[in-house]
Amino acid sequence: MARRLRRFTHAEGAGESGLGKLIELHAVNSAGDMLITVALASTIFFSVPTGEARGRVALYLLVTMAPFALLAPVVGPLLDRVPHGRRAAMAASMLARALLALAMSGAVASGGLELYPAALAVLVSSKAYGVVRSAVVPRLLPPTFSLVKANSRVTLAGLVATGAAAPLGAGLHQLGPALPLYGAFAVFVLGTFLSFSLPGKVDSAKGERKARLAPAPRIVGRAGGRTGNDRNGRNGGKDEKRPGLRTVGMSVRSALVANSALRALSGFLTFFLAFLLRDQPLTGLSGAFSLGLVAVAAGGGNALGTAIGSWLRARGPEVIIAGVLACALTASVTAALVYGTVTVAVVALTAGIAQALGKLSLDALIQRDMPEEIRTSAFARSETLMQMSWVVGGGLGIALPLIAPLGMAVGAVLIAAGGVFSVRNLLRAARHGTPHPRVA
Repeated sequence: MARRLRRFTHAEGAGESGLGKLIELHAVNSAGDMLITVALASTIFFSVPTGEARGRVALYLLVTMAPFALLAPVVGPLLDRVPHGRRAAMAASMLARALLALAMSGAVASGGLELYPAALAVLVSSKAYGVVRSAVVPRLLPPTFSLVKANSRVTLAGLVATGAAAPLGAGLHQLGPALPLYGAFAVFVLGTFLSFSLPGKVDSAKGERKARLAPAPRIVGRAGGRTGNDRNGRNGGKDEKRPGLRTVGMSVRSALVANSALRALSGFLTFFLAFLLRDQPLTGLSGAFSLGLVAVAAGGGNALGTAIGSWLRARGPEVIIAGVLACALTASVTAALVYGTVTVAVVALTAGIAQALGKLSLDALIQRDMPEEIRTSAFARSETLMQMSWVVGGGLGIALPLIAPLGMAVGAVLIAAGGVFSVRNLLRAARHGTPHPRVA
């Protein structure tokens, strides 16, 4: 089995370029995160009555997500300062989570307050790894791979590892509440060593510059006028205007808005449905089975979206993003009007597909429209924005009353708001005939 997995991760030149090692590292990272998630969910959510669980999760969001929302904008700029130490940054993220898993093992049984600062540190470390990974992928592309295909393969490996680690973590929890955390410690220690097995070019910053989320001001010359490029294309000021995520055209900007809405929907559904289905199970099903059904639908949708992204070889990323927004909106509105087992499962499935396809298409647009010299930094900034959107959606999900049609309607509003500010520009950009990269 190990040899077969190695052949898959190293196929089509991924072994020679180093992408195969990153795929394996991401699988280890995803497995460790899932083991910690199982331990925290069992302590904070499943081990207490619904009313108390809601208070605990609200406290968890307050103590972990709220500070993270403030720290997230700092993650990208901070990692920009260590372009020559990306392997060390990923190893540090793994080692930090290994030690934090040990620290939490003593508090997980009682659910004491000391658990929450450690959970915040785990969250920040995990997101820092995700930002660095996004920046590293372009450095490890095989000649026959597009960026979207590479990200699809990395994401698929993470999903498979998560699916394998979830039942393992549940089984370990039955033997003892701290055992999933001991398992996470072992997994992250392995990940620490695997981080240094990545090729040395991961740490190269040749040709890179920092991406900005806002336009840079023009340099004012000595005579008080604005400087710019002369007729020969030379810059008249001392510094060049640095391109950023808002200066490269409406495709990337609109894709960021659309993906923020999709990620907010994902965070919202995660928390809202978790409490709703525990308190009000689907007809004929227990609370645990209802939650399991929705979790399987969401995970399956994510994997299916990744597979579809590999199949849609010649489709424009703008059209794909507009399409998944329309599908997510349709599913949410239908569930709000006709709430039931089928519609809830369809909403979870559609949200998973839309999030996966939307992110892959955003990656394709950044690859196409962002200059190569700032592309890796742009991935870091966009990933941070997506994570912040998930936090906002999750906070809304925990605060909303447990009224099923209302929740589905709020999910529809989130997607509709994203569509209002993005779909028209996306379709307009697609009609202009700008050459698109393959989405696989």
